[in-house]
Amino acid sequence: MNFTINRTAFISQLNNVLRAISSKTTIPILTGLKMVVNENNIVLTGSNSDITIESVIDANNTDNDLSIEETGAIVLPARFFSDIVKKLPDKKVTIEVTSGFQADITSGSAKFQINGQDAENFPHLPEVETDKTVTLPNDILKEVIRQTVIAVSKQESRPILAGVHMTLKDGILTAVATDSHRLAQRKVVLENIDNGIDFDVIIPGKSMEELSGMISDVHEDVQMQVTENQVLFIFGNTHFYSRLLEGNYPETSQLIPKTADTTVELEAGSFLASIERASLLSHESRNDVVKLSLKPSENLVRISGDSPDIGMVEEEVTTSALDGNDLEISFNPNYMKDALRSFGQATIKISFTSPLRPFTLVPTEDQENFVHLITPVRTF
Repeated sequence: MNFTINRTAFISQLNNVLRAISSKTTIPILTGLKMVVNENNIVLTGSNSDITIESVIDANNTDNDLSIEETGAIVLPARFFSDIVKKLPDKKVTIEVTSGFQADITSGSAKFQINGQDAENFPHLPEVETDKTVTLPNDILKEVIRQTVIAVSKQESRPILAGVHMTLKDGILTAVATDSHRLAQRKVVLENIDNGIDFDVIIPGKSMEELSGMISDVHEDVQMQVTENQVLFIFGNTHFYSRLLEGNYPETSQLIPKTADTTVELEAGSFLASIERASLLSHESRNDVVKLSLKPSENLVRISGDSPDIGMVEEEVTTSALDGNDLEISFNPNYMKDALRSFGQATIKISFTSPLRPFTLVPTEDQENFVHLITPVRTF
C-alpha cells in the first residue's frame, strides 16, 4: 500500500470519520481507523458499533491531489494517527505499508512508523439493501434534528426515549422526541416522494447530533435509507450508518392539548433573554423553578424567580397578544430555554390549560408543523 495525498484534504476526511470512533469501546479494533486504498480512491471507515461513518477520497478530485502507487488495506490507531497527520510539516503526506502491518508516514523531513492491524479483522459494514430511498434537503433535515433532539431523554431507565421517533406516511415526515417532562414534534411535507414509501423508526439521539454536525451547507440533499435495524444517510462522499433502537415508541399525539384557557404571543428571542435573567437566581435555589404570571384582565405578563439565600428577580414581559383567564404557572427554566432557542427569532404562541397541565409553544406562522410541550412544576 502506497499513496501520497494533500494533507489538508486528508485531515478533513479524517475528522469526519473520527466522529464515530470511541476510545471507550469494548472491541479493541474499533479504536482504529480502517483505511482501504483502491485503484482510484481511498475509503476511510470508523465505527463504535452504534454509528459507522465511511468517507471516500476520490483520486479524480483535484483538491485531494491524490496519487496511488499501490493498493492495500490496514487499520491504524485512530487518535494517534490523526494527531500525527495534523502535526506534519509539509503540504503533502505519503503513507506506505511495505510488509506486515507497519505504516510509514512521511511528510517533508518528518517520518513516523506506527503499528497497525489486519483490516480483515475490522467488523464488516451493515448491508443496507432497500429500494426505499428518501431525499431530504440538508437544511430541512438539520432543522428537524435541531428542533427535536433537545427533548431526547438522557436517563437510562427508559432507553426507547433516548431516540428520535421518525415516521414517514403519505409524504409527511414526522419527528418526535420526549423525555416524559417535555416533548418536541416537527412535521415536514416532503415533495416528490413516492407515496408507497413509508417507515417508522427510532434513531438514537446521539446519532442524530453527530449527523447534524456533519451535514454542511455544501451538501444539497441527503439520501435516507431505512432497513429493519439500520438507517443510512448518504451525503457528499460520506455514508453515515446508525443502528436503530428496538421497541415501540409511546403514543404521543394525545399528549398535545387541543384547547387552551389562556394564550400569549411574544417574541421568542426577547422572552429567552428574560428567562435567562430569571434563571440566574432560580439556579441557586433547591427546586430551580421560574414562575410566570399571566393576567389578561390587566394585560400583564410577569416572570419571577427567587433563591432564599440570594434574593429574587421580577420582570414584566412584552407581549403582542394576551387572551383568556388569569393564570400562574411554574416550570423548569432549562426546558423553556431549550424550547425557545429552537424557535430562533420567531413570534411564538404559548397556550395554557391549567397550572398543572402541560403547555405548548408553537410558531405563530406555522402552528401545525412544529410544537414544543413542557410539563409544569408543582410548587405546593
